[in-house]
Amino acid sequence: MFEVTGDLEPAVNILFLTVTGFIAWHGIRFRDEAGNMDPVRLLFGCIAAVFFFMVLSQDVLNIVRF
Repeated sequence: MFEVTGDLEPAVNILFLTVTGFIAWHGIRFRDEAGNMDPVRLLFGCIAAVFFFMVLSQDVLNIVRF
């Protein structure tokens, strides 16, 4: 992900995946008291999910290059 991290790159990737995974999960699953979805949280949750899967497939699993 970052070339400046050197030996810490796996730890930075895991930290990034943890944070973006939580943001994606919270943004996609959020509902207010009435059961309605918040479009802004859903949007940012979907963006976080895209970054989560991009870093997972590119930097951690080395499946694809973007």
